[in-house]
Amino acid sequence: MNFAKRLSIDYLHSGYKSGCFTPKDICNEIIKRVEKYSEKNIWITKPNMNIMLKYIDRLGTIDIDKYPLWGIPFAIKDNIDLEQTETTAACKAYAYKPVKSAFVVQKLIDAGAIPVGKTNLDQFATGLVGTRSPYGEVHNSLNDELISGGSSSGSAVAVSLGLCSFALGTDTAGSGRIPAALNCIVGYKPSLGAWSTSGVVPACASLDCVTVFSVNIADAEKVNECARGFDLECSWSRKFGSIIKKLPKKILLAKNNIEFYGDYGEIYNKKWNRAVDRIKNMGIEVEYIDYTMFSKVASILYDGPWIAERWKDIGRFVENNPNKVFHVTEKILRMGAKTEFTASKLFEAIHTLKMYKQQADNILKDAVLIMPTAGGTFTREQVRNNPIETNSKMGLYTNHCNLLDLCAINIPENSNDFSIPFGITVFAEHNSEGIMLEFAEKFLENERMDIAVCGLHKKGFPLEYQLTELGGKYVETVKTSDKYRLYKLNTNPQKPGLIKSKLGNQIEVDIFSVPINKFGWFMQNVASPLCIGDVELNDGRVLKGFIAESICIDNAKDITDKGRFDVSEILK
Repeated sequence: MNFAKRLSIDYLHSGYKSGCFTPKDICNEIIKRVEKYSEKNIWITKPNMNIMLKYIDRLGTIDIDKYPLWGIPFAIKDNIDLEQTETTAACKAYAYKPVKSAFVVQKLIDAGAIPVGKTNLDQFATGLVGTRSPYGEVHNSLNDELISGGSSSGSAVAVSLGLCSFALGTDTAGSGRIPAALNCIVGYKPSLGAWSTSGVVPACASLDCVTVFSVNIADAEKVNECARGFDLECSWSRKFGSIIKKLPKKILLAKNNIEFYGDYGEIYNKKWNRAVDRIKNMGIEVEYIDYTMFSKVASILYDGPWIAERWKDIGRFVENNPNKVFHVTEKILRMGAKTEFTASKLFEAIHTLKMYKQQADNILKDAVLIMPTAGGTFTREQVRNNPIETNSKMGLYTNHCNLLDLCAINIPENSNDFSIPFGITVFAEHNSEGIMLEFAEKFLENERMDIAVCGLHKKGFPLEYQLTELGGKYVETVKTSDKYRLYKLNTNPQKPGLIKSKLGNQIEVDIFSVPINKFGWFMQNVASPLCIGDVELNDGRVLKGFIAESICIDNAKDITDKGRFDVSEILK
């Protein structure tokens, strides 16, 4: 049987109820997929039937309609406990076998979910890149050369590749959001204390959150409902009321301090501007604010005494186990042992942060703040060559979140962009998860997709109206990669045919942004010999666009050398 590439909760529950497949079928499929992607270094404890079978067998005794996560497979970051399964935090010398599952894991199991395995991470959850593990660098799900994001690297990649429906991560400085953005999925970080952290290896215990990666917002919300709850065994646990969803009264955007970096910085900048345009058209008041305060808070996390909290929890192990900790990780952990981190410095930082918290509470009242989740990305090689600076760049817009006691969700700017995805993060006060979620859903309802056109649909040409009347907007004129040939087809009217070839050239195309919910209407106008397929651009992006059936070039004129289709001959 051919299963869906991504395993959403609705997809699985529909299949279970219709009898198309069983939870055991899905788990066997997951095991097959895991082998296919073994070189991506996603797992520390791979999915296997020894882990899953007892949870599968239990499903026969409970009702699917009464257990919201019945038969739903999920992965667990390997700094979170699963009973009788080794927890390593990506350090073999640190490993232990817990006698019980973490509070959150047990709640998900109680709701019917199936734990499938433990995922790789930046060791001791120290990093935002996904390369700091002795179990191997986790490859990006969409491009092996790029970083996966960290520290919850394996969890995000597992969801993106359909190796589970959802996965647990942790988030201290952005680890539950950065990997989501880089792998085109949702990353949901609840408010501090809403999910228990008992049974979690601490990074900075006062700031740590357990998070969820999912295919869509609906799945994240369902997991959130099951995972939340007060835990007497967790000193950071807090009681929250029900989440009430409503739109914010105001959207806050930064008027300064947004930096785009790395080889993909220009592309990220364009995608951010596209997201901002959509936000402005949502019918909600938009206010531009000075982002300086948030940047200052972000610097407190690693330049201030909070880094000593990591050393407090892990330092003795590092000292007693020489050469057992990943080199880069140990270097960062030892920064927490600096003698200048005195009690006086700690209280100075606490008082400063308290002032910033009051300012943030005032700014964010009934509002959400929207920022790029990251301003760029890097190849794994670039991170290897410059591990500290590249990691710091990835956290520019995430580090402030937990210090200011905010909730956050990463959502894709374009959930169909599997070439160079870009995510935005929605921030809200800790007691305002409802307005954060409602905004995120509204934003995705208005999602758009890019289409590459090379003929009569180009800007100013006769068929442009077929795009604009559906809300399509011209974005830019660019060129394809040099893997295409262009033909003037023998049709009436004449039109171009773009065909992939080993002996090709860069061809000029116009990019239009079209509402996804209107794309089906547009497709009704596309007839043979033209069709819609993938078009690779010279900057590495892959978009949907017009291509032609190869059979149509038999009586066509090759105009590849011109690099574009000249419509003027038709307009004469």
